[in-house]
Amino acid sequence: MVLLQSETEQRPHKVSFYVEKVHALKITKALSESLQQRGLDVKIIYSGGIALDVLPQGAGKGQALAYLIKKFQTYGKPPLSTLVCGDSGNDAELFSVPKVYGVMVSNAQEELLEWHAENAKSNPNIIHASERCAAAIIQAIGYFHLGPSISPRDVSDFSECKDGSFNPGHEVVMFYSFYERWRRGEVQKTEQSIQKLRLSFYPLGIIVHPSGFEQPLHQYIDGVERSYGDKQGTQFRVWLDRVSSAQIGVDIWLVKFDKWELSGEERECCLTTVLLRSKQTEVPNGFIWMHVHQTWLDKSDKSGLEDRTAE
Repeated sequence: MVLLQSETEQRPHKVSFYVEKVHALKITKALSESLQQRGLDVKIIYSGGIALDVLPQGAGKGQALAYLIKKFQTYGKPPLSTLVCGDSGNDAELFSVPKVYGVMVSNAQEELLEWHAENAKSNPNIIHASERCAAAIIQAIGYFHLGPSISPRDVSDFSECKDGSFNPGHEVVMFYSFYERWRRGEVQKTEQSIQKLRLSFYPLGIIVHPSGFEQPLHQYIDGVERSYGDKQGTQFRVWLDRVSSAQIGVDIWLVKFDKWELSGEERECCLTTVLLRSKQTEVPNGFIWMHVHQTWLDKSDKSGLEDRTAE
């Protein structure tokens, strides 16, 4: 009825077994009493309908999260909010950490739902999502108003996709999401949308393309306007990785990211640096693009994928 898991699943401070669900309650109770009689201060966690873990009382996901939050507070950087997500019994401790928001995915294991019913049913900061897996996290972000919970690809009007904060990282994501859908012909081409775009780019600014070609930003936007729908009906995607930002002046932000572009079977990646100036009184989204510099990533396929808006 009790089977020791393989050596790869064991840890210096964790012993793991396989226990059939029908015997789990009986074995957990007997094991807990036996270890307590031997003076061992441990916790027993049953999860996934099969796995039984024995750990020291001071170990576990909940203690690890509490320690991390305390560390941030010690360094004067307390998190604005913390959201935990769980799907099995070994995640239950996460929901016990004070002042955290929690979401149980719709496909959560029975033991986690039972724990919630017995211990946290009246806690308004813990919800059982109607969505599965990662979609449940997005649902919870929206439910608790912790940040944007709608992908730019899921809205037809980009003015609807606001994150409610002054965020330079969100600014670049929004632009390249618009850029992708513009070239795919999935957004309406209007003079208003082009004018809004022009207001967000400094006319005397420069974009340095991956090839080293320098182009005024106003000419770059002209090229974007001409490229409307040129990728319609084709496989074309743009996405950003490793977005980071730093305020380097009173109203100046430096944003760095990897810009990936897929066109047909070929894809490219540019290491991209953008200089933004915050000017909320001049543009609706609060930023003006001052300078853009792109450099090929060494592993990127550079065969004929130079940005056509430079032409």
